[in-house]
Amino acid sequence: MRDQRLDKLADILVRYSTKVKKGDLVSIGADPVAMPLVEAVYEAVLKAGGHPFWQLKSSSLADSLYEFASDEQLDYLNPVEMFADETIDVSIGLWVDLNTKSLSRVDPKKLARRRLANAPKMKTVLNRAAEGKMRWTGTMYPTLASAQDAEMSLAQYEKFVFEAGLLHLPDPVAAWEQVHTRQQRVCDFLQTKDELHFKAPARDGHDGTDLVVDVDKSKSIWINCSGGENFPDGEVFCGPQNANGHVNYTFPGVYNGREVEGIRLVFKDNRVIDASATKNEEFLCAMLDQDEGARNMGEIAIGTNYSIKEFSKNTLFDEKIGGTFHAAVGMGYPESGSFNESALHWDMVCDLREGGSITADGEVIHKDGKFLNPDWPGNE
Repeated sequence: MRDQRLDKLADILVRYSTKVKKGDLVSIGADPVAMPLVEAVYEAVLKAGGHPFWQLKSSSLADSLYEFASDEQLDYLNPVEMFADETIDVSIGLWVDLNTKSLSRVDPKKLARRRLANAPKMKTVLNRAAEGKMRWTGTMYPTLASAQDAEMSLAQYEKFVFEAGLLHLPDPVAAWEQVHTRQQRVCDFLQTKDELHFKAPARDGHDGTDLVVDVDKSKSIWINCSGGENFPDGEVFCGPQNANGHVNYTFPGVYNGREVEGIRLVFKDNRVIDASATKNEEFLCAMLDQDEGARNMGEIAIGTNYSIKEFSKNTLFDEKIGGTFHAAVGMGYPESGSFNESALHWDMVCDLREGGSITADGEVIHKDGKFLNPDWPGNE
């Protein structure tokens, strides 16, 4: 018998996140390991009147690509995949980690080369999503590998994943609708502001965080992330127009399975002018130097999911931790007011729960990881 939590997850992905309707062509991308969830989503799409098809994904084939592919093959843009991105109405990605370290020893130049090759696909998806021509969402299928990274048993990790998605509640869809309402109040407020100032105290030998971000209300657009394009969700973000100052990221930055610890970035005129790390600094710099847009800040965001309390080395969850903020270097989302183009989009998370603050146009709105307005997230 299938885990009933998977049926609840499938229902929310189809009925709430992507709002599948009659006649929609729906791609379900997943590794065969996630077949129980593939089946649940497939059935939910059929019940909604859509036309589901399974796009097979495989991490082992990706391993083979990086081991045996020539530069020409790494640069190849698959026209079949491109056609799918230009055609489908809905994309539901079920992300599966069987070995979170499988890319750890791959040459960063190969990873960057492959991402650059696929950049037109990503641009197509982002543009179609911004134009309302395609809906997409992605979620994590719990595996032993992910549980191990989070230092949990599989049962504990499943509980962590499903509760982060509020699937333990009697009516998850209603719960996420309430999340949307609370987060929209934050977005509406921030949309009237021009500048955010993020501060976190010095600790562990570094000088803390002191970052000023221009979020010009006439250019930046605040987006309410409440279970639509990522699930679970819980953040508000916009495309920054400028950024100056420095950030010492509290948690390791995890990208392509590599953990970069002690990241410190210095921004001037929205661009990283100095980058350092206590572990894997060479990888950090290689990612930032992969193309012209990689050193630019493409997103500034505040984590609002207070059901996620601990770091799990998975960005899907870590960037949503209630009481944190994250800034992404690289690609920006056009609908948020950022038109920065890059093959990179790397979210890095800074904890504000011990002495941090966020100021909007001189008014403190967030202190010690909590919004001061009782009608905003975290004050339920």
